Order: sequence, then structure tokens, then C-alpha cells
Amino acid sequence: ANPHSPTPGTRMYRTGDLAHWNHHGHLTYDGRADHQVKLRGHRIELGEIEATLTTQPGITQATVQLREDTPGDQRLVAYLVTTPDHDENTTRDAATRALPDYMRPTAYVTLDALPLTPNGKLDRKALPAPTYATTTTGRAPRTPREEILCGLYAEILAVGDVTIDDDFFGLGGHSLLATRLVSRVRTTLGVELPIRQLFETPTVAGLAGALDASGTVRTALTAKPRPERVPLSYAQQRLWFLHQLEGPTPTYNIPTTLRLTGALDHDALRAAVGDLIARHESLRTVFTEDEQGAHQVVLPAEVAATPFAVVDVAAEEVAVRVAEAASYPFDLTTDLPVRVRLFRVSEEEHVLLLLVHHIASDAWSRTPLAQDLTAAYTARCAGNAPTWQALPVQYADYALWQQEILGDETDADSLAGRQLAYWKRQLAGLPEQLDLPTDRPRPATADHTGERITFSVPAELHTRLTELARSTNTTAFMVIQAALATLLTRHGAGEDIPIGTPIAGRTDDATDHLIGFFVNTLVLRT
Repeated sequence: ANPHSPTPGTRMYRTGDLAHWNHHGHLTYDGRADHQVKLRGHRIELGEIEATLTTQPGITQATVQLREDTPGDQRLVAYLVTTPDHDENTTRDAATRALPDYMRPTAYVTLDALPLTPNGKLDRKALPAPTYATTTTGRAPRTPREEILCGLYAEILAVGDVTIDDDFFGLGGHSLLATRLVSRVRTTLGVELPIRQLFETPTVAGLAGALDASGTVRTALTAKPRPERVPLSYAQQRLWFLHQLEGPTPTYNIPTTLRLTGALDHDALRAAVGDLIARHESLRTVFTEDEQGAHQVVLPAEVAATPFAVVDVAAEEVAVRVAEAASYPFDLTTDLPVRVRLFRVSEEEHVLLLLVHHIASDAWSRTPLAQDLTAAYTARCAGNAPTWQALPVQYADYALWQQEILGDETDADSLAGRQLAYWKRQLAGLPEQLDLPTDRPRPATADHTGERITFSVPAELHTRLTELARSTNTTAFMVIQAALATLLTRHGAGEDIPIGTPIAGRTDDATDHLIGFFVNTLVLRT
């Protein structure tokens, strides 16, 4: 009964926490009255872990303890009494599947019997300290497949040695890197891996076992003989439709601006831009339409005139002149989708504007664009042509491959037909708009004058977001997306919240170094 409440019949509840008042008059947390522990911000019932372990074959008894054998380094340790046929690897895999990462024991110690006190209770002080590996508690690869997967984890995550017990997301993985890993697994092992599987079995050991049940790998993206007429990719179709609807507009321009200090070789830079356009067909593609619809026309490198101009400008005018140049309205039927303007402030100071229409590029493309232009300029300054490795495919090959693997959307049994049916189900009854309390009326016609707001997330909050993601076997993106949906609901948007989010769309290794338009937008409906 609660003696402090004026209302009869109310109750107080025991939390199980132990604390004392310190000399400053503050409550100091001392631990628990039961076997619940707190590890890195998570409250953990050790009995839940013990119950999970004792359901595994070959384990007759189990106790789990939170140890701090090294000051400041707390770890969960499982002590097991087992039968002769027990396999520790099986136990680890089962714990990985059944428990969130913060509840998985770091070490397993096998005993003949659990030590007991004279009155028959567990003698925790008599439990031996485990032997920890110096750098990792994970196991080395046992099969060639596990060895390959460890290498792919290390490659994608840019980390050192990976063991078969390391968690992909625990090592810093996220959804975008997960997509890249799936692509590398497909190419290297010839196995089609659903991305969901990586969330369910994020360790190499778990993933290697799951690959045996994976589906048939899809056709790889390769360069093949081309038909005379190359269709648009589905991404290009979207922008072509808008171009036809609105006419030439700078809405989908992607500007990249570089300030260059020091001596600059204009001729070498001009030649390097030509090298870049020759290397990537997407930068010398125009579009036209016939009775069958729109299609791509890839211009030969020798006739694709490099749109390069040098403009003298005063330092105080640079921002205005760059903004003007970045607003150029591309005519996709006649213009190459790339323009270059070099603004010369002085012989030692220049500003380079690389302007590319979205139909030929996306955010990922900035990396190969910068790398290839740098390599070409370096070579041209030395009086040479760039000697880079040939690209395995071009964007036109991707467009043809996309049509091949998706098939006809009017065929219900094709991949395109099945995906179309799926999204019709997912988006059925979707609200046409979210009724939010905006600071100005929504225009009748989109005028593309939205704003981008930049803000910083404090380190402490970022750490908590990451911990929450890891404890729920999700990614930080998923946590933030859920928070955004909640925020919109609290602001009156209702309880059916569709949020658009871009994805890279590069699901085959062959696209990694291509400049092109692969990005797509998915609707996440909460």
C-alpha cells in the first residue's frame, strides 16, 4: 500500500533497484536486488539469456554473469554444463539468432558442474574468469565460403580482419552498405541473397548457413550486342516525362563546384573533360521519341563536342555567375547532359562548375566523376592520355539489362508484373497529402522553391540512436525514419504516414564506377 497517497487503495511498486543517499543528498545507484543487470545502458534479465541457452541441445545447466575482469570493461559470460556431444558453435549461432546483440554472451565457459555454496545455491564467486581473446572473441573461418564472406565484410565495411561471429551492423554496417554486400555476394558466390536475410543473420556464420537456402541468382549485368534502338531506363523515363510536361528546366540540374588554387593548365583540363565524356556514354547521350516511344541516342565520342568555356570574372561576382550558369535549362533532345564552366578570377584562382542533368547522373556518380576527371587531368598535364581500366558496362547496357530481368509489366507473372502488383497493394488507400500546419499555403502547382535545413545531432544523441538500432537489430536510418513518422503524426498528419526516401539503385557490381541515373525513390508507409 502507498502510505503517501491521499487516495485509499493506491499502490507503490518495487523496482528492484538498490540505491543510497550520498552526502550531497543525491540518490546513487548501487545495482539490483534481483539478477537484473545494466550493461551499456540496457537493462538485462540474466534469466532470459539462461533460459535461451538451456533450450539448446547438449546444455543441461547454464548461468550467465556480468563480469568486469578488466576495470571499465563489462562483459556477459555464460557458464555451461554440457553433455559430451555439445557443440559450442551451435550454441553461439542459436544465441545470435535468438538474442539482440547487447544480450549475447561475449565468452562461453564449459564446466563439469556449477559451483554451489554449502546451502546449495550458486556460488558466483567461485565461477572462473573466462579467457578472452586479445582482439576478438570471434572464430576464424571454417570453410572457403566463410573465408570469402569474411573478406567481403572487411571490403564493404573498410575494416581489418573479420571473424565469423562479427555482426555486420555492429561493425558499422547500414542499409546502403547492406545493398552493396548483397551485390558482392551475388557476384562472388553466385547466390541471390535477400537483404532481409542479412538483418536476420548478420554474422558471417549465420549468413553462410542461410546461403544454402537462397534462390537462383539473377542474370548478371554484362555488355552485350546492342539493338539499333536502346530504350530508356525506368529512371530516365521519369525525367523524360517531366521534361515533356514542363519543357527545359533547371529543376533537375546537379551542379558540382570546385575552387582551384594554383597554376592551372586550361588545355589539359579541357582535354580531361573530353576524356571523361568519351569514357562515360551517359554524358554524351541525347534523347528522342518515335512511334515506339522515347529512346537513347549515344553520340560517338569524336562528334560529342565538349561544352567547355572559360569565363573571366571578378571575385565578388563568382557566386552570382556560378548560380546563373547552374540554372541552364538543358534541352535533352539536343544538348549533351553535361556543361563545364571555368570561372577565372586570376591566373592562380579559378572556380570550376561541372553541371550535369539528373537524367545522366546521381549523387553516387560524383565519386567516379571526380576520380576519372582527376586521373585524366593528371595524365594530360604530363602530356599523356589517361590509361584507365575499361568500364565493364555502359549505362545503355544497364537499361537493356533492366528490361530483360524485369520483363513486361503487363505480364502478371513477370518480375515487373509482380513488383507492380506488390506496390499497388502496399500503397492502396494512401493519403493524397499530409495535412500539416505549414507556415504558408501549399501552391496549386509545384514551384520547386522548397528549402533544405541543416542541423547537427549531438554526439550523445547519436550514440543513443546507434545503441537503440543495434539493440533492435535495425539501422540508425530505421530508427530515425520511425521517429520522423511519429513526429509527423504528433503534428496532425494522421496515422497513415507515407515517407519518400531515395535508394542508390545500384544492385549490381558492374554499376559501381558508372556515371548514370540509378537512384530510385521508395515509399515507406507507417
